Amino acid sequence: MVLNLDNHFNPFPKEESILFESFTFYGGEPHIKIDNHFDITQPITITHRLNSFNDVGLLCLAVDALQRMGVKNINLFIPYFPAARQDRIMVKGEPLSVKVYSNIINSLDLNKVTVFDPHSEVTSALLTHCTVISNHFFIKQVVEKIGTDLKLISPDGGALKKIYKVSEYLGGIEVVECSKSRDVKTGKLSGFKVYTEDLQKMNCLIVDDICDGGGTFIGLAEELKKKNASDLYLAVSHGIFNKGFDELTNYFKKIFTTDSFKNIEDKNITQIKLNQLITN
Repeated sequence: MVLNLDNHFNPFPKEESILFESFTFYGGEPHIKIDNHFDITQPITITHRLNSFNDVGLLCLAVDALQRMGVKNINLFIPYFPAARQDRIMVKGEPLSVKVYSNIINSLDLNKVTVFDPHSEVTSALLTHCTVISNHFFIKQVVEKIGTDLKLISPDGGALKKIYKVSEYLGGIEVVECSKSRDVKTGKLSGFKVYTEDLQKMNCLIVDDICDGGGTFIGLAEELKKKNASDLYLAVSHGIFNKGFDELTNYFKKIFTTDSFKNIEDKNITQIKLNQLITN
């Protein structure tokens, strides 16, 4: 059985859904009332897309409500793990945000916590009873749509370990390594480098876990074109796209993502639903 806290997100459509009402009090506090007409002896999976602290609050309240109803076996599916990028302290005075979120979720005493393509191994190391779904099948579906005659592009050193595993899964598609520099105080990006002399008019697919503002991919696209790349494609597991798509679509023939963070309707974006990925 499934409790989908986001009414627009149903990654397990074959499972019976538990009914509930949720709302926010005028003071800003989230609240939930769960219908009690279900078998509390059955395992329950809670799903949610955690885009704010209020989402985390609603999750905590839902777990508490289920536990008070007598449910003993509660699992959690949160595909986008919040603050996964804040997995190290870059400047004195900052929090280790990923640990804060992990501590909150660990305190819920859940049977299993499943996340999709977390930013780094720090997330799974901090979470108790964590199961990780890789991006392998997602990228396989992307490659099937655009063709295998391409190169996989690693945007930076942090993505290298994962992209070589993707390459192996896909039968050894060539990987091109890239890098960039970031000012840790301002966040400004510079110094994009592509470590090959000539891409020989090959199509290129950049693979990464998150697209937020898109600055990394725009800067990298410019360098790839200088190295004689043909069509550029972008595949990101978690599409935030806080600056929209207009500038990105000037560089990329097609952009692929999942519905892990939000639903997207745009002619230039192909969104692959997680319910197509987690059943394979």
